Amino acid sequence: MKTEQYDLNGYQVNIPNAESYRDCMILIKSDRHRISGRIESTFSIILKNLRPFSSSILFWLRLCQYKGWLYPLCRFMYERACRKAQVQIPPSTKIGYGFYIGHNICMVVNGGTIIGNNVNLSQFLNIGTNHRTPAIIGDNVYIGPHVSIVENVKIGCSSSIGAGAVVTKDVPENATVVGIPAKVINYNNPGIYVNRRYPIPL
Repeated sequence: MKTEQYDLNGYQVNIPNAESYRDCMILIKSDRHRISGRIESTFSIILKNLRPFSSSILFWLRLCQYKGWLYPLCRFMYERACRKAQVQIPPSTKIGYGFYIGHNICMVVNGGTIIGNNVNLSQFLNIGTNHRTPAIIGDNVYIGPHVSIVENVKIGCSSSIGAGAVVTKDVPENATVVGIPAKVINYNNPGIYVNRRYPIPL
């Protein structure tokens, strides 16, 4: 599996890039680890995700990120699951290990967004841009419900964004931000809501 690096105010965010279906399964298992706290078997994961329920979004998204011989089927299943859940996360989105989507419903993420490792996204989220410069999100970040992240902001590692916030400026590492526009309220609980983190390969 290749790794791409992106600069986040001097910190390197390492994003895996699947080069085979085996790599896709590694990423899927990292996502499942965020839910169950353990590494599940390939067989059990496939059984749980054969039908296009909203809970299968990440399974089909990860498979769509590799354009192998199964790509047409995976893309079809992913789009069906997305329609059911009203979720728009293009397969072009760069996503790290241990991705977690709360409630699996209602969010729009720009396809150029870079999402770090062990990141939580919540329902009714919007990450957008009008200038082809979407956000870069660091590792171990929690983003609450009804949040809007606008343009090319950088979300520092181990930060938390409170429900309903509108983020128009960079968020420092370890910060908790809330409000419209979002402002730092403390640095007391870095990454507190990011549970069952997947151990990132070196």
